Amino acid sequence: MTETPAVEIRNLVKDFATSFRRKPLRAVDGVSISIRAGEVYGLIGPNGSGKSTTMKALLGLVAPTSGTCAIFGKDSLKVDSRQDVGFLPENPYFYKHLSGAETLRFYGKLCGLHGKRLEGRVDELLDLVDLHDARDRRLGGYSKGMLQRIGLAQAMVQDPRLLILDEPTAGVDPIGSRQIRDLILKLRDRGITVFLCSHLLEQVQEVCDHVGIIFRGKMVREGRLAD
Repeated sequence: MTETPAVEIRNLVKDFATSFRRKPLRAVDGVSISIRAGEVYGLIGPNGSGKSTTMKALLGLVAPTSGTCAIFGKDSLKVDSRQDVGFLPENPYFYKHLSGAETLRFYGKLCGLHGKRLEGRVDELLDLVDLHDARDRRLGGYSKGMLQRIGLAQAMVQDPRLLILDEPTAGVDPIGSRQIRDLILKLRDRGITVFLCSHLLEQVQEVCDHVGIIFRGKMVREGRLAD
């Protein structure tokens, strides 16, 4: 029996309306991606190549013009497909007056966690992203790298099987980038599927099993990193 892919994108097309009487802008043009459970897949391309639009279609944040997206066999336009998904956008917004622990507690409650189970999950995630010593510090005092790591922690609150990361090291210094890379490898070791977007080739080379290269909305090349 064939294992259900974590992600299955087939012939995805996404057009955006432009000004009156102009042709629609085609952001994604016939992209197909299949990601096996437990692997790290990197979608790489320059800014404006269609990476983020592909991710948003997979998350059900935008409806495809044509084609389909599925997460563990479920249509991504249906709400129940997102139960197994954690998402870190390129520029996550946080309440800067909250501490790291309070932030995770807030997102945990949104995911239905309470009491000892919630507190245990908060402690576990702070340890995972190496922010336990900063748990009571307000996010307004966090560095960019620390904010990205707390973002990864909030994306992991409901223990997802698939983690989607949009430019996870954007604006992060080299030490922060290495910490995030090590985190992604840790997550893969736990059997979590990771789908990340990046325009940084060196980042993708360090963590990914499979790579897709997208340019002007079209998939140019795709395959195992070793190939």
